Amino acid sequence: MAAAINRVGWGLGLRLWIAIGFLGLMACAGSPQSAEQGPISLAVWDLEDLSPMVHGQAGMGEILSGQIAARVAQNSSFQMVERQQLLKAIEELHVGSSDLADPDTRLRLGRLIGARQMVFGAFQVIGPSLRLDLRRVDVASGKILKTASATAASADLNQWLSAADEAAVVLIAP
Repeated sequence: MAAAINRVGWGLGLRLWIAIGFLGLMACAGSPQSAEQGPISLAVWDLEDLSPMVHGQAGMGEILSGQIAARVAQNSSFQMVERQQLLKAIEELHVGSSDLADPDTRLRLGRLIGARQMVFGAFQVIGPSLRLDLRRVDVASGKILKTASATAASADLNQWLSAADEAAVVLIAP
């Protein structure tokens, strides 16, 4: 009987030490030092259209943010968070479009999907010209880490995509 109790006690002790070791590893994995060693997880939000009139550019925010995400994905310092994860979190939390206007809500969603940084921005079309403004934000603190702007003087979509690409390069530069 004493041997059986001893085995049970030993098994519980061993499990306790394994649990403590696991928690220690998790704490180290979440530390800022180890997080900086790998790529930074980043999510790109669709750009907001601030154009004074609708010029038939429906979906342009999504197109431009797609170009920005493609450029960021080419940089090994960053790991893109899948857009589907962001959309899934919005859907699961029943977040409405009016809630998404709140920067705190977007940052909370970023934390939920594991993004350490997020890219927000807006574009404005006036006549044939496009102005694009971006900001990279730390999810934990809400601080703006870097900003970038670009313009395109033509209504040519390729030039607008080039402007988005140019701004993304500046935004992710060290």
